[in-house]
Amino acid sequence: MKFGCHVSIRDGYLGAAQYATKIGAKAYQYFPKNPRSLSIKDFDRSDAKECKNYCQDKQLVSISHSPYPTSLVPTTDKKKKQVVESLLNDLHISDSCGSIGVVVHFGKHIDAQDPLASYQIMIQTLNTVLGQWNGDCKILLENNAGKPGTIGTTLEELVQVRKLSNYPEKIGFCFDTCHAFASGLWNGNNWQGVVHNGEALGYFDHLQAIHLNNSKYPTASGKDRHANIFHHGHISKEQWQDLMEYFMVKKIPMIMETPNHQEITHQRELAELHKTWPEG
Repeated sequence: MKFGCHVSIRDGYLGAAQYATKIGAKAYQYFPKNPRSLSIKDFDRSDAKECKNYCQDKQLVSISHSPYPTSLVPTTDKKKKQVVESLLNDLHISDSCGSIGVVVHFGKHIDAQDPLASYQIMIQTLNTVLGQWNGDCKILLENNAGKPGTIGTTLEELVQVRKLSNYPEKIGFCFDTCHAFASGLWNGNNWQGVVHNGEALGYFDHLQAIHLNNSKYPTASGKDRHANIFHHGHISKEQWQDLMEYFMVKKIPMIMETPNHQEITHQRELAELHKTWPEG
């Protein structure tokens, strides 16, 4: 079990890793570049290499998160070119830092009359990116937080997109607990059902990371608003216990994207997680 959180790269890639260690994290997530832009970053390769060496020495696991404008269902050729170039840049940076993957949100519907069109464009985009990528870092598809029935909210969709890609070996998954709760995939009381379905589909065989987030809203609300793990959220400690007891999650980095403020800092949350589940 490796608990961690999202950290800033304001002090560089090595600085981000050192900060994660300082606050008690055993894993962390970061944006490889400006999170609000698809621009290409000419990154400091020596800093990235030092980060990779530091993480190997400290047994610190990292993932990165693609910028917010990244869409696997681009609506124009121009946007697709931007997304492809940006994702390749993310992969290069993250691989240089020693990260296991780049988290990318599952796509959204672009044509209500043709629901398959979005999936087809998504697979084409992934193929274009991964056909040019030969590093170790993977793309990690993340489940969506929409209302029940919204695209990208089921394990079946995630598994099928990976399966239909030309490069499934370069794709893994990131399970977001708040997204799953918001979509009704995990309602807090059906974790064994989620496990049974995920194992039957082979989803957990390719799960590389978990976004460990509580939800400010009830299950099936469709609202993606993160809350702190033990404070102000609708997922109870007992419901978290169900998830923590599943043997697969003990091997996977569990990274918070929770509010980080004076009252409840990430350092405090990490201490609470380690106290509640000492083996973490």
